Amino acid sequence: MKVHGAVLSTATQRVLATLYEKDLDFEFLPVDLRSGAHKQEPFLSLNPFGQVPAFEDGDLKLFESRAITQYIVHTYADKGNQLIYQEAKKMAIMAVWMEAEAHQFDPAASKLVWELVFKPLFGREVDGAVVEENEAKLGKVLDIYEARLAQSKYLGGDSFSLADLHHLPNIHCLMGTQSKKLFDSRPKVSAWCADILARPAWCKVLAMRNN
Repeated sequence: MKVHGAVLSTATQRVLATLYEKDLDFEFLPVDLRSGAHKQEPFLSLNPFGQVPAFEDGDLKLFESRAITQYIVHTYADKGNQLIYQEAKKMAIMAVWMEAEAHQFDPAASKLVWELVFKPLFGREVDGAVVEENEAKLGKVLDIYEARLAQSKYLGGDSFSLADLHHLPNIHCLMGTQSKKLFDSRPKVSAWCADILARPAWCKVLAMRNN
């Protein structure tokens, strides 16, 4: 298995975390985003949209991080941590919260990560109005998460799954910013964040990022 990506990319981190959770061997091939390698061949033959990551398993080529993570957990179900449920109703509930991450949590969280983490990194000015708007949006999502986490230990059910894992990169980024207060002020969400951020597989992703 090969992962073509960038260690600072939240989407790439999603795939790496899944591979570590499944205890699978893989080769990481860095893509130089600064030089625009992701917008040129040969990378475009792997992802025509020119975004990291891209993934290869034998002759199979995939892009879109959430699709890649689902392929990994279903194909290598007998390896490492399960990350999915076998029973149809439980799987459906987990799928609901995976969709919530992609369509409710991620849009606001990603905008905040861009403004509060990456803009300062690139020496660009933070847009306070965008931050304020998206903190309000994210707060509403986290209110719903707080209610959900009062019912089950994890978003998808009683065990850690892809529904939780997909949140890890953006939560980690925001914990180093003013938006940390959104998580800290909600006890169930705060405990959930502390739990999932401490997972050994996620710590391995951070170790790659910090090398």
